[in-house]
Amino acid sequence: MVTTRSTDGVDVGLTANSFNSVSLDPPMVLWSLAKSSRALPIFAGSRHFVVHVLAADQEAISSRFSRPSPDKFAGLDIERGAGGSPMLRDYSARFQCRTEFQYEGGDHTIFVGRVETFDHTDRKPLVFHAGQYALTVNKAIPEPAEIDAEPTSSFSRDFLVYLLGQAHHQMFVAIRRELEQRGLSEEQWFVLSLLGVSDQRTLAELDRTLANTGKRVSFNLLAGLAAAELVLLSGTHDPQVRAKLTAKGRAMVIELVSVAKAAESAAERNLDPAEIHVLKRALRTLIHDTDPGLPLLLAPMDTE
Repeated sequence: MVTTRSTDGVDVGLTANSFNSVSLDPPMVLWSLAKSSRALPIFAGSRHFVVHVLAADQEAISSRFSRPSPDKFAGLDIERGAGGSPMLRDYSARFQCRTEFQYEGGDHTIFVGRVETFDHTDRKPLVFHAGQYALTVNKAIPEPAEIDAEPTSSFSRDFLVYLLGQAHHQMFVAIRRELEQRGLSEEQWFVLSLLGVSDQRTLAELDRTLANTGKRVSFNLLAGLAAAELVLLSGTHDPQVRAKLTAKGRAMVIELVSVAKAAESAAERNLDPAEIHVLKRALRTLIHDTDPGLPLLLAPMDTE
């Protein structure tokens, strides 16, 4: 559930079905709201919002805030949070956020917020799955289910490498378009993304992290980002030079992460949560099992 307070002092809240982490340092989260929502102008005009992860026994509140109502907060025990946003006193977890960025993602607007305050309880969260509320339980992770695919007449159409390549190409189209508009290469985007997760990395660390993707990080690549005022470089002209995001660079990362999440949401629109879980788990297994390993000492790079 997400809440805010309008500029004219009206409390607004709704049940959201899309909430994700963007980065840990600084802590960033995002959620999306349909453009058809009557609450969109209020959230778009507010500088703060609060995300509540409801507890397992708060199904009634979730249902209340999922439907139109003249006063959804009537009778609720609330307190004030960031920007005067109304906050429930009962919850599983709570994120008080300042709105950092808004991105138009198809039929939704994606809100990215910097977490200013976070608190949680030991209460289990409320879960909504397959059209109904559910409870979380601990269980062993099952093996990925075998999915029967209809045979095709062409080997290439059913060849895993072909399917992975086509899926990557099609999902990356929107991201690549945004990169081209900003004058960035894929390698530069990957570097910015890594710095968004953990800043102050050396050239050697960045190169080692991207090595298994077939991408290399050179000094010239970092120098290009520095010339665009997206990173600051410190140290000597060697693999130990360090890169740090500028304010402009961090804003760029947030914008592009929003684009990437929109592309992911579009790709997942015809998959249910179980299929998404199995797909991601299968891909992680595939990546692990096909990892050729990296030498302890990478070959020297041409940094000229």
